[in-house]
Amino acid sequence: MKRNCRRHRLVAWTAVAAVALVGSACSSTASSSTSTTSASTAPSTTGAGTGSIPASAFTDRTGITANSVSVANISTLSAGLFKGSPVGTQAYADYVNSTGGINGRKMDVTGYDDQFQGAQNAQSTNAAVGQDFALVGGFSLEDSFGAAILAKNPGVPSVGESIEAATNALPNYYSPVPQQPGYQEGSLQYFKKKYPSDIGAVGTLIGNLPSNATTWAGDKYAMTKVGYKVSYVGVYGVTQTDYNADVVAMKNAGVKMLFLDQMNDTYASSVMKALNQQSFHPVVILGAAAYTASMVSESGGAANVDGSYLSMQYSLFLGQDSPAIPAVSTFLHWVQVASPGFKPDLFSLYGWLSAEMFAQALKNAGSNPSRGSVLQQLAKITSFNGQGLMAPTDPAARTISNCYLLVQVANGDFVRIDDPPISGTTGGFRCDYTFLSPPKA
Repeated sequence: MKRNCRRHRLVAWTAVAAVALVGSACSSTASSSTSTTSASTAPSTTGAGTGSIPASAFTDRTGITANSVSVANISTLSAGLFKGSPVGTQAYADYVNSTGGINGRKMDVTGYDDQFQGAQNAQSTNAAVGQDFALVGGFSLEDSFGAAILAKNPGVPSVGESIEAATNALPNYYSPVPQQPGYQEGSLQYFKKKYPSDIGAVGTLIGNLPSNATTWAGDKYAMTKVGYKVSYVGVYGVTQTDYNADVVAMKNAGVKMLFLDQMNDTYASSVMKALNQQSFHPVVILGAAAYTASMVSESGGAANVDGSYLSMQYSLFLGQDSPAIPAVSTFLHWVQVASPGFKPDLFSLYGWLSAEMFAQALKNAGSNPSRGSVLQQLAKITSFNGQGLMAPTDPAARTISNCYLLVQVANGDFVRIDDPPISGTTGGFRCDYTFLSPPKA
């Protein structure tokens, strides 16, 4: 049990590198790969970072029939990890099947558990390549092993979220929320104007993995560009539960504004407890990783969290936005159909959005789609927002937008603040300023 607990914390914490990119629009750097078109390839419309599609892919209809299409979800499910990914993918499949499917085809989800093992991830990917039409909605810390298989099969579509650079570099891999280092300038400008005397003493806590350090480098670049000054950077370990020493150190360093945008609710809630115990109350800015139904209770109650901010590029998909955004209610309903009693999280949203984007490409590929024609259509998706569930991104160019949502915890609930109306042209997101990303090396 002790080993499983450690694994749970490791995965939840490491995943923040992926969560951060959608919560605060920062992420680890994703490299791009381009291949040269040759006589063995067919012309295709491609986005930034993509390569040519093999000619064989345009006659490859593995896993698809006149009535169904089989997609593989490869995730880490051991000890309950990332269960949300297959739940969200299955939820969207159930939803789209209830409407008649995709051009009359039922979406069947084949689930694979890589058991937190690289070899198993590669084995599952190899099996999926041979029998499923595409890979959709999976999340694993071991997917770099599967990426090696997909690299040898560039005609197989893969749509999902990953923190692995090797996966994101694949020409046949697309994400509804692409990885891009940096931060939305508008969010930073907002807090600068609201707390002008506090941005000169910023603190943060980052996990001790290379991906988290890279994420922080993108954050820091954007902050510095806007005029923030960082006075404290703490590093926490995978099994850390007590943050009192970090809080005391930040207090002694004179920190006035604390960014916890890389932390999920498990870790962030422990920090909130420590802040309360030390009677230290800087301005706290969280990311989408902390937006969960249990964040407030895990923090010790509303008194310990009220006043904290979140900056993220999602709608309030846990239900607060359901009256104004129909897609939220649809998402929540079908998650319960797929897995009754499951509490939706960011990974279930990842699975849902990935399945929705794949379905869009499959529909646009026409009545007789191939793996190649679906890859062509994925490369044409230059704007995606999940029917309002998220701020728009450009999956083809592998970039995210300057849009974001500002949220504050009030009376133990997550509430929109100073955001435009959902009925407006931006769907309730703030789209001011730019997205600040470090210059490419």
